[in-house]
Amino acid sequence: MQNDNNKPLVLIVDDTPTNIQVLAETLRADYRVKVATSGQAALDIVGREGGKPDLILLDVMMAGMDGYEVCRRLKDNPDTHGIPVIFVTAKNDAQDEERGLRLGAMDYIAKPFHPAIVKARVQNHISLKMKTDLLESLALIDGLTGIPNRRRLDETLDAEWKRGLRNGTPLAVAMADIDYFKAYNDHYGHGGGDECLKAVARALSSSLVRPADMMARYGGEEFAAVMPDTDAAGAKLLAQRWCDNVAALVLPHACSSAGGHVTVSVGYACQVPEAPQSPQMLLEMADKMLYQAKEHGRNQVCGSQ
Repeated sequence: MQNDNNKPLVLIVDDTPTNIQVLAETLRADYRVKVATSGQAALDIVGREGGKPDLILLDVMMAGMDGYEVCRRLKDNPDTHGIPVIFVTAKNDAQDEERGLRLGAMDYIAKPFHPAIVKARVQNHISLKMKTDLLESLALIDGLTGIPNRRRLDETLDAEWKRGLRNGTPLAVAMADIDYFKAYNDHYGHGGGDECLKAVARALSSSLVRPADMMARYGGEEFAAVMPDTDAAGAKLLAQRWCDNVAALVLPHACSSAGGHVTVSVGYACQVPEAPQSPQMLLEMADKMLYQAKEHGRNQVCGSQ
């Protein structure tokens, strides 16, 4: 039996209690259901953490903010743009339907509605959204190591930079590079190199202890982490943990002058975001520190703040 918390979430938005009751009873067995009796209440629910639904059933004719305006605001917001919207309304002529679809709605159900039709259409659009979400998540995962990829890192860094800019909180970035990896590949072969990359990725991932922190394969044998609300001391702790945990793997590396086993060099940087600087500048500073760690002998940490 499916855990209720794992069921898709459907938000029903209608200012007529009878319509809400019928729709909720139709869907409750298969979905988690939230309700809103006004457009503003719907936007408030969606804006709360954990409140983002998998699909919205939206009435058009409501007092105050109508459904068209709710849909427009949802589609204008990057955080809610991807939520499927189905209009459920008595405004069912071609012009009204065209307006709703142009605003970004996925479907249109005319009142009076048949519960079985609503259920079938909701099921189809939820299924489509689940597949779309899966494809999007796969597009953000590195195929070899199974950790987030560069695209995901860039998106996270940009979002956390904006958060730090709003809140005045520090943001840290760390970058790691496997020492003498080209020589490792040449000696052990690309199959051995792939296994090394996967082992190092696991060691680096296990070093992160806070849910807000994320790391990714930056490219080749480079990895990077984004650490919100983290000062230079916190970034240094993670960077050193990266070095220690990779060294603890004791993976033989016959062609390394850094210790005879696989090691990483790590650079980190930290600052409170401010305009007109950009997150790319923070990433570049961490990369510069990584270069210094290599210059100073590798298998070590170098940082800036």
